[in-house]
Amino acid sequence: MKVDAGVDSDPRRVGNAARNLEWLGYDGVRVAETNRDPFIPLTLAADRTQRIDLVTSVVVAFARNPLSLAMQAHELNVFSRGRLVLGIGSQVKPHIERRFSMPWHGAAKQMREYIEALRAIFACWYEGKRLEYEGEFYRHTLMPRTFSPPNTSYGAPTIFLSATGPLMTNVAASLADGLITHPFSTHKYLREVTIPAVNQGLQKAGRCLNEFHIDYAPMLSVGDTDEQLESAISQLRHRIAFYACTVAYRPVLEIHGWGGLQDELIPLNRQYRADEMASLITDDMVQTIGIVGRPESVVDQMRSRFQPVVSRTGFHVPGVDAERLKGLLAQLKYGDGKSG
Repeated sequence: MKVDAGVDSDPRRVGNAARNLEWLGYDGVRVAETNRDPFIPLTLAADRTQRIDLVTSVVVAFARNPLSLAMQAHELNVFSRGRLVLGIGSQVKPHIERRFSMPWHGAAKQMREYIEALRAIFACWYEGKRLEYEGEFYRHTLMPRTFSPPNTSYGAPTIFLSATGPLMTNVAASLADGLITHPFSTHKYLREVTIPAVNQGLQKAGRCLNEFHIDYAPMLSVGDTDEQLESAISQLRHRIAFYACTVAYRPVLEIHGWGGLQDELIPLNRQYRADEMASLITDDMVQTIGIVGRPESVVDQMRSRFQPVVSRTGFHVPGVDAERLKGLLAQLKYGDGKSG
């Protein structure tokens, strides 16, 4: 199992932070697209590291056209000597239309074309195929040699697609190299909804599960003392309440019989009553959606929930000294606290 960590994306600090994560034994450094473009900090991280993967987790695909994203991904992949994991996601309709002023055609069907277009562009650049992709939403049919990247020795970047519902999960399994599951998920949802959708998509593409990567980084509440745990659980209640307001994530609640919770949370969210929202998140919800406990216990719980399908995750324990963290990473990767 590969283990990643998020990093402070401030360009002034990201290089040293990534180098430290590599020294600790992490396999990847993750940068999300929130208030910064992820490609700049990951380029700086690439410059200060040698082996660690550079993961966009995630970049908003529909904020760009396929060619512009392909160019950004290619440049970072070449600069890092093939270490880019291009994690992409759709975002939601209001953000695409109102924040980015870009067209929304329906998440799953638009994303299917988007990845097909990316694949066609990469095939043109790296395999010398003629670019002639024509879909309903994207059309790429012109690529003069002058505008093709000069260095193609590292091949196409790895593509992971972020998905929650079965339709987008099916797209990921059909066309991408891996799936990034949302942290607002559960073992039951993974087993009963995500994996069947993955298998369906893989079967359609003529692939097997062992050829596909599933990235699942659950929400954690970790602490060495009762006081630390109490604070971490409080933060987790707020985070669960925030995600539970999103209509697209309602199926995760419904599979546990909690669908009505969203109807209570949405009006509170509109009134910015965050503490009242958090008070509706029960202990059972915290333990089911999140993973709670002392660091070593959390690692054991993660391995138990993930086996045998999750091949990549995220893990961060604040306040733990370096040697102990190295041991926790080895325990999470290999199960016995030993590297190799």
